[in-house]
Formats: sequence, C-alpha cells, structure tokens
Amino acid sequence: MQALSNARPGESYTIKWMFGLPDVLEFLHSRHVEEGSTIRVIQQCRDSVIIGVQDVRLALGHEVAERIKV
Repeated sequence: MQALSNARPGESYTIKWMFGLPDVLEFLHSRHVEEGSTIRVIQQCRDSVIIGVQDVRLALGHEVAERIKV
C-alpha cells in the first residue's frame, strides 16, 4: 500500500483507505473517489496529482494525495 502522491502516472489503482477533513471527503465522495473505487493516475505534477475516475478528472493537492492510500 502506498500514498497516491507516490503512484506512477498511467497506472490504475484501487483506493484502500482515505482520511482527511469531512468537507474534503464529502467533495471526493460526490465525485466517486472513495474506498474501493478504481482511479487512474494521469499526471504527477510538482505539488499536485491529476487523477481520473469514471468520466471526471480531478487535480488533488499533494497534502490530499498523501492521505489517500492505494
């Protein structure tokens, strides 16, 4: 298990667990980013990670990506 911030671009991962502020988790859950969902890492940037889940693309800050384990 590794942090999403360390995941390789182009690979698909299943989210094992995630934690953080309730508002952030609610936002992510509303976009189908939750435990058990499969995401694709599109790009690793200097201070963010761009992911794709279903038909949604999201840029997550490094702090948020550190709290998501895949």
